[in-house]
Amino acid sequence: MHITSREKTIIELIIKTSGKHTALSIASSLNVSARTIQRDLKAVEKIVQKFGLLLTRNMDQGLVIEGKNEQIFRLIQHLASSDPIDQPPQEKKLRLLLAILGEELFKIQALASHLGVSSATLAIYLDELAEWLGNFQLQLTRKRGVGVELSGTEVNKRRALAHFFLQYFHEELIEKLFLLEKGSLSEERILHYFVPSYFLEVNTLVNAAFTSTPARLADSGYLEIILHIYITLQRTEAQYFIEKNVNLPKGEVALEYDLMLKIGRELEHKFDVAFSERDILYLALILKGTKLRGAEAVPYDSIVLAQMIKNVIQSVSDQLHVDLTGDFSLFQGLLAHMEPALFRIKQKMDSFNPLKEEIKRKYPVLFMAVKNSVEEEFKDIEHFPDDEIAFMVLHFGSALVIQEENLSIKALVICPTGIGTSKMLASRIKKEITEIDSIEIKSIKDITERVDLKAYDIIISTVRLPFMNVEYILVNPLLSEENITTIKSFLQNNIETLTKGKQYQKMGQNDLSPPPAEKNIALSDLLRDFKDVQQSIEAIIHNFRFYRMDKWESQEQILEEMLMRAEKENLLTNSTEVLTSLREREKKGGLGIPETNIALFHAGNEHVRELIFQIAHLPNPCLVKGMDGNDVMMKNLLLMLAPAELSRREQEILSLISTNIIETDEAILVFSSANEELIYRKLESIFAVYLQSNFKING
Repeated sequence: MHITSREKTIIELIIKTSGKHTALSIASSLNVSARTIQRDLKAVEKIVQKFGLLLTRNMDQGLVIEGKNEQIFRLIQHLASSDPIDQPPQEKKLRLLLAILGEELFKIQALASHLGVSSATLAIYLDELAEWLGNFQLQLTRKRGVGVELSGTEVNKRRALAHFFLQYFHEELIEKLFLLEKGSLSEERILHYFVPSYFLEVNTLVNAAFTSTPARLADSGYLEIILHIYITLQRTEAQYFIEKNVNLPKGEVALEYDLMLKIGRELEHKFDVAFSERDILYLALILKGTKLRGAEAVPYDSIVLAQMIKNVIQSVSDQLHVDLTGDFSLFQGLLAHMEPALFRIKQKMDSFNPLKEEIKRKYPVLFMAVKNSVEEEFKDIEHFPDDEIAFMVLHFGSALVIQEENLSIKALVICPTGIGTSKMLASRIKKEITEIDSIEIKSIKDITERVDLKAYDIIISTVRLPFMNVEYILVNPLLSEENITTIKSFLQNNIETLTKGKQYQKMGQNDLSPPPAEKNIALSDLLRDFKDVQQSIEAIIHNFRFYRMDKWESQEQILEEMLMRAEKENLLTNSTEVLTSLREREKKGGLGIPETNIALFHAGNEHVRELIFQIAHLPNPCLVKGMDGNDVMMKNLLLMLAPAELSRREQEILSLISTNIIETDEAILVFSSANEELIYRKLESIFAVYLQSNFKING
């Protein structure tokens, strides 16, 4: 039974002073209007009736709860054991938005009654909601005697509703989904909107779809897709359709369309609802804008974008007088983020960053530097939104803070708000709390499935974890001063527990005791890194081939010949299958590098044994589609092949080669020179610089 704190107080006042309190005296006591109390009394009346009691008034209008003593005692017991559930303003605004989206016209008085607020409070809510909805090209109008009306396209209405949930109820939805999966949620409606069985089915289908594909989503992107699919399901079922004249480009989202079509068909079968092609296209566009591979899986073929990101990093470095150009982690993180970000911007799909204002306030200089660099580099974008720039600032902020680390205790950060935010939080913790030695970042899904929480000295989370029986510290994603104090107090108060079993003694000349076990783990990880890098570089160098093609004319014949030779050398096992993978990759987008005579053909395939990088110089140019959509006259065909499953370092090495191809005019000349020795020396130079910067090797 839901009861608000004011309803609870009213009942207690009436019981304690039976017949003495009137609606007016209670209003005066609680510092609210008599009208508010009159409205609350209707709810109170329903509550006491459930206990077989009646709310009555005596001759002096004094309020009395009448009934058997044992029933009154049961009511008192219930009040003592119940936690009041007050509806915060944002939840009332959500109910207001849902009501308006569900009716073409809604009377003002009916809305106020529906929310349980006064007309004055409703007017304030409507003003605030109207301003917020304006960001989505939706207009909320009030007409005297007619009511409240929401004007705009169905697409924008769906986007607005999804963003409202993400902006104000992100953490609560993650929590509800977790409880739903565990079968421990009994609500009839989640947040007044989601039918649990529908919500769980959508979650299950999305989870299954992404488990079977290489595409990965950040936690925030995962939730966003679930919300959009559910909202599409609900709106379609309620007969709210996307208008036929809405322009939804299909060509750019072929893969995403197939994935959404598969999920759509499953939902149609389960719930007897029919999705239109526009529904599927709309969801495909949303997916294209939210997909995030993660820094360890950077697309190694994003050559043009990679160069622009490098230019942005160089520009920010120049403005801040700090060199970030060698930070490969920063480069990878920005590259992974920018592909979907640019798609969102070009499709005018607003991205909301709830931390934008705080980021601008806390890091004004860094924000200005990133904004200047991005606007200078991406000149074809008329307006680069501050929300997207704020996301990029998180990546730069993380890189800048990491340079100042000096640390000693193992912490786990649980942060489902995205890669940039979690890295920023971890780095801020390292900077502000020097005692913490290492920090691992995990999502909620990770900690519930495969993480031993006892392995960490301190657990820090940006979301509530009511479903876990473990001590943790709840913090703001940007780590406030209060959060820092709380963490330091925790460490100070738990010194004995934190240092138990750890060796802090000074190492003497005759002290040959082995290092702690966790240092052995760190060493093994480092050795594995060395091995991956060594094998990857050796494979590229050893398998490098340069061909001058004199007999073959078409690119298809050239590729076939290169693959057959590689198969004869036992570098791959099925040249026909690998060629099919290359064709599939070509369908996704152009491979010609703009303003060069180079094309990079690449694919990952289970029949490829190890990393391969080879070049064929053509006697006659071939016309191929460029990465920018324009044609490129190819004279040099670069072939890059990899096994289907790659380690982080293997991915890094491939990315290193592709991004260096057009890094400078000199590099372009080298790779298009048809000079085998010159290209080979360039590869050696790229790898030497990489090793020196990543493993601190002195030249």
